[in-house]
Amino acid sequence: MARDRSFDIAVTGMSGRFPGSASITELWSAVTSGQVLTTTLDKAALARAGVPAAELGDPGYVPVRGHLADADRFDHTVFRFSARDAELMDPQHRLMLEAAWAALEDAGRAPLGDGPVTGVYASDSGSGYLRAMLSRGPLDPQVLDQAIHGTEPDFIASLIAYKLDLTGPAIGVRTACSSSLVGLHLAIQALLNGDCDQAVVAAAGIDFPQAGYVHVAGGIQSASGACRPFDAGADGVLAGSGVACVVLRRLADALDDGIEPHGVILGSAVNNDGAAKAGYYAPSPSGQQAAIEAALSAADVDAASVGYLETHGTGTKVGDPIEWSAASAAYRGMGAGVHQIAVGALKGNTGHLDAAAGLAALIKALLVVREGTVPPVGGFTRLNPLLETADSPLYVPAGLEPWSGPTPRRAGVSSFGIGGTNVHVLVEQPPERPPVTRREGEVSRLVLVSAADSDALTRGVVALGEHLVKENPDLADVTHTLVAGRAMLAERAAVTGRTSAEVAGRITGGVGLVRGRRPADGPPPAVFVFPGQGAQRPGMARPFAEALPGFAAPLEECLAAFPPEVAARVRAALFDRDFPAAELEATELAQPALFAVEYAAARALTALGLTPGALLGHSLGEITAACYAGVFDLPAAAAFVAARGRAMQACPPGAMVAVGCDEATAAQLLAESGCALELAAVNSADSCVLAGTAAAAGQFRAWLGDRVFSKELRTSHAFHSALVEPALPSLAAALDGVVPGSPAVSLAANATGELLLPGTAVEADLFVRQARQPVRFAPATEAIRTRLPGAVFVEVGPGQALSAMLDAVPLSPSRTARPAEEVLTALGTLWTQGLPLDTAQLGADGSLVHLPSYAFAGPRWLAPEVDGPRPAADDVAGDQAAPEPPDPAALLAGLWAELLGEPDLTDESDFFRLGGDSLLITQLARKVKQELGVQVPLRAMLTGRTLGRQAEIVRALLNPPA
Repeated sequence: MARDRSFDIAVTGMSGRFPGSASITELWSAVTSGQVLTTTLDKAALARAGVPAAELGDPGYVPVRGHLADADRFDHTVFRFSARDAELMDPQHRLMLEAAWAALEDAGRAPLGDGPVTGVYASDSGSGYLRAMLSRGPLDPQVLDQAIHGTEPDFIASLIAYKLDLTGPAIGVRTACSSSLVGLHLAIQALLNGDCDQAVVAAAGIDFPQAGYVHVAGGIQSASGACRPFDAGADGVLAGSGVACVVLRRLADALDDGIEPHGVILGSAVNNDGAAKAGYYAPSPSGQQAAIEAALSAADVDAASVGYLETHGTGTKVGDPIEWSAASAAYRGMGAGVHQIAVGALKGNTGHLDAAAGLAALIKALLVVREGTVPPVGGFTRLNPLLETADSPLYVPAGLEPWSGPTPRRAGVSSFGIGGTNVHVLVEQPPERPPVTRREGEVSRLVLVSAADSDALTRGVVALGEHLVKENPDLADVTHTLVAGRAMLAERAAVTGRTSAEVAGRITGGVGLVRGRRPADGPPPAVFVFPGQGAQRPGMARPFAEALPGFAAPLEECLAAFPPEVAARVRAALFDRDFPAAELEATELAQPALFAVEYAAARALTALGLTPGALLGHSLGEITAACYAGVFDLPAAAAFVAARGRAMQACPPGAMVAVGCDEATAAQLLAESGCALELAAVNSADSCVLAGTAAAAGQFRAWLGDRVFSKELRTSHAFHSALVEPALPSLAAALDGVVPGSPAVSLAANATGELLLPGTAVEADLFVRQARQPVRFAPATEAIRTRLPGAVFVEVGPGQALSAMLDAVPLSPSRTARPAEEVLTALGTLWTQGLPLDTAQLGADGSLVHLPSYAFAGPRWLAPEVDGPRPAADDVAGDQAAPEPPDPAALLAGLWAELLGEPDLTDESDFFRLGGDSLLITQLARKVKQELGVQVPLRAMLTGRTLGRQAEIVRALLNPPA
């Protein structure tokens, strides 16, 4: 009968840093090649790090450790910590935060994002960091409180949950060396009991400082400085430092989610030796055997199906034979054959990672069953003669071996803690995925990457490019994973392409990669800008239809609002790239076609999450803007646009001339030339348009020569001049009976250059007059910039005629042979500038895959630099003159620097953006009272976020009004 897989647990994400290995990939490479990753430490450096001279000078001192490089680095800005908070935090807690973030990303689950209810199970070793701080003398009580919260094991699980926005159980687990695998067992039970739907299991074992040890004869630590599990030369354990994290889901949920598991956990068990052993510190073979047997029973698998065992493997004279004996008895008794199970021991490579040892062992075992490769035991030379091997199911591999055991590949993992808490876990290779047809090649896709700072973004982009070259994943999966499984942080980059290879090439060459930053105070306002006639081109809807989600439905709605014969011609012009351009230039077709594509694109952008703060249209574009703003409903707007196009088509032909000067200069040139042209548009401070008959336009340009730049525009009529006056009665008739509504969004009026605010009454006659009067585009632009400083302008329509004048983002500039890709690039550009696009819609058709996670490399926190307690007032000589009270601004700047660890401050510096919180505000107020004798209201300090504002608050308290 087939196993019931409803209790199986998938490992969906993994991350870790280990001695000599900055990643799990590096660890696997080192383990498979049999490398010993421990380091002989420099005694002078150890002395500088604080190791006592007496200890270093002891003849038994062994300066060897599994040293973790860069354990003092921490990307505090990612997690919104102040510099001072980061400094007071144990390196174990710092790196567990980073590991949890990376493991969630590896699992395709965005930290800080909506997702399954997630529990946290965290383990760490005792805090040498806190002990080092306390060894420098007593701390200020508030500083001590911060330090305790940043170092004690009670707080790390809830801190991970808080900083990553995880709402399931958050539990610290401490059972000495077996802590992290016990945490895994508890997480499995929580998933099976429904306490959570996802679990993060994190662990760290990092001493401070990372040092050697004094060997004691008869002790468990190695005299030789080498950990040799199951070896004849084994003489003890060796300490190492590391951090590891895994993410768990119920297997069925993980498969439904689409992420490929690293492996499957079949069952686990935990027990304790009780009193059945020689002493508290001694291992118990019966307890270990019972834990293994219970795990096999929980997994509902026969021991004959297991081909690998990752042992606790301390390399001690007593521990190894006991573990070998217990595992042999358990597996033999439950069906395993002689020499069936290869043995591994990660401690031979890395040393003993303490609280993280079990989780590191689990990760190694998962790699063994996933890859089908059995590594050698690090440092192994010949078998310990005390091991009973004759009828044992176990054997030590002589070197790197291909998997030769039963299939599916299964492994056991043991972890035993001092004090007798034993845990065993059974794992299996990941289920085979059905073949998936690649979806890349024909369609362009948008790749989005973000980070908390510019350097991290660069590292992340480079890492992604290298991964795309090495693994060549389907680009559809890459884009989906990056939008569904990554937090959207402030520093941003976007690039488009059709294949992973093409995107990697663009990343490497820097061609097409757009970078930007989301403003610290939130998304900037957006302004939709709609171009007028002249922007049209055959097939102009195709790029939007191919690349802009949500475009098709509003376009069909718009076409349905036109008479059938108009809709048919408009549809052909919008989608047929071979549609005659000359026919589309006709006003009666150009205007409905432009209106349709602009309206649909604007609605699609809104469906993507982009709500404009203002609307600006140029000539015909103002009608689109008015419809979007709610001044006209769609049927009324469509009817008016169709009537407008017909009426203007019937007007006498004319010409328009663009001139590179301001309005006053243009008027002077017209007066001097005597030519019968009129001012038709004021586009910018140095760009105007004149309109009139073709003869007058030609005469003017001949007279003008090279006085200023001029260019005749490609148009059949002289819009916004006397030559369109015959159309005005028809326009008025088309609006007869139409009652315009008030705009729901600020709307710029071409006729006046003013901004019509929401709720403003609008007369229909405005849209008749705007066809005749000059387009005051420049004043309208300035009015919007004044009202919405920092706004991002988006040219919503075909072409880029208005973008150069506004420094806008053209949505479809049509500059390359891939116009749909240009639309994606424009969306990526808007996203990099911080606009709130729903990125999930831009990568909805892929599957989750494992991609490089966040490229952490924060600043170093070399030592806990903290202030001691301030002297009490009566400790200061009483006969000295009272000092002048400090200036509030200078005092607050000093206190901010002390509390936040940020020395570079200005009046605009924001307490909370620098990592402050309500607890630190309380400390700030207390210190101000100590220094100045005034009680500062906490609410005032909370709302007065900036340094300058808080200084004003304190000054007002010191100098109250009479």
